[in-house]
Amino acid sequence: MGSGGDQESGGVATTTTTKSKLRYNSPLVQVVLIGLVCFCCPGMFNALSGMGAGGQVDPTAANNANTALYTTFAVFGVLGGGFYNILGPRLTLAAGCSTYILYAGSFLYYNHHQHQAFAIVAGAILGIGAGFLWAGQGAIMTSYPPPNRKGTYIALFWSIFNTGGVIGGLIPFALNYHREAPSVNDATYIGFMIFMSAGTILSLAILPPSRVIREDGSQCTKIKYSKPSTEAIEILKLFGNWKMLLIAPAAWASNFFYTYQFNNVNAAKFNVRTRGLNNVFYWGAQMVGAFAIGQVLDFSCKSRRNRGFLGIAIVGVMGTAIWGGGLADQLGYSFDKMPAKLDFKESGGKFAGPFVLYFGYGLLDAVFQSLVYWVIGALADDSEVLSRYVGFYKGIQSAGAAVAWQLDTKKVPMLTQLIVSWVLTTISYPLLIVLVALAVTDEVKPEEDKNGEALDRKSYADESDNSKPI
Repeated sequence: MGSGGDQESGGVATTTTTKSKLRYNSPLVQVVLIGLVCFCCPGMFNALSGMGAGGQVDPTAANNANTALYTTFAVFGVLGGGFYNILGPRLTLAAGCSTYILYAGSFLYYNHHQHQAFAIVAGAILGIGAGFLWAGQGAIMTSYPPPNRKGTYIALFWSIFNTGGVIGGLIPFALNYHREAPSVNDATYIGFMIFMSAGTILSLAILPPSRVIREDGSQCTKIKYSKPSTEAIEILKLFGNWKMLLIAPAAWASNFFYTYQFNNVNAAKFNVRTRGLNNVFYWGAQMVGAFAIGQVLDFSCKSRRNRGFLGIAIVGVMGTAIWGGGLADQLGYSFDKMPAKLDFKESGGKFAGPFVLYFGYGLLDAVFQSLVYWVIGALADDSEVLSRYVGFYKGIQSAGAAVAWQLDTKKVPMLTQLIVSWVLTTISYPLLIVLVALAVTDEVKPEEDKNGEALDRKSYADESDNSKPI
């Protein structure tokens, strides 16, 4: 039945009701822990990628490394949920986190030797590890919280996670403040590697879902470990699952736009130290956006379905406004007519507009992805099922990202990249509305376990306690 590394030593976990949210085995503490793990690993990776070109002057190595990364991520993102269900969170997360260290180290090597082969191989390995990490993260973030607080917990995770991007942006900003070199220095990559190593160690503190107890005394799942044959069958079924097919366009879009934003806005328009500063605010905007949309999705209406509709409408309006601003800005430059690099201190008023736009892109990313995670979390309430759903989401997401990085490598016009990104996000809104209308309810129906027996699920139609904080 898979590795026993995460199993408790005996008996079924107690279901005694407890009011404490600060217990080690509470959903709140476990979501905070996975947030800190992602703060250290993908948070720092985001800061590295957000500088554009991996902090280098030539984006070719970073583009090819990211293509390799997202190609393997597309496969192992889908498979990641199965590995999580077999191995449990500790082994899955620790294995995934360790690959981030190798990736950052490959750019340290590239700084000296300018050979991209190591970066490409490290990118491919990171794709495998990222599939493990994000499947585990998604299962924890969507299944551990109480059903009527999923938006708030997703916002909490997203804020902690993106603090990594904020601090990660400060690293190149501070270490390259007085440098005029076009690429970042060695200390920048070493700083990233130290944080990533800490995240790998911290991942060992995550509890298996059967040991996490909600305030009402219920376990997050009664299922401890799955089998490879079971996971293979269930993963294959996802490709014919109508719910996942409706999610697929949003998944494809959700990382597709990163290439355009990082390489063709931040790297194309700003110098190295300003790119680091921009990242601080880009990931800071994500914290603001995640909190705001989390409040809408948990507290705006009594009906969970109506909250979903309202959230989609808000994100759709924001997306139209921000991408429209991006279009107006993009019409002023191209690969054939590159702009002069902007500096936050020396460019005066020319810096303000592009800076606000980049901040808006960060805000949109947070509300868009938080919305999709909330919808996925509303489709089920068990970590085994949700780990597969999130794995599917991350796999499709990564396939889109792999295509996007190669489009940029092939110098597809910047304007085309922007329009495709805008269209992809826009197409996803009506499909999410259909999914919420057909699959999201205000009461969880009893599900059946593998033996055909009904699992004990509490109704959460009554959400009269919405005023209570987490």
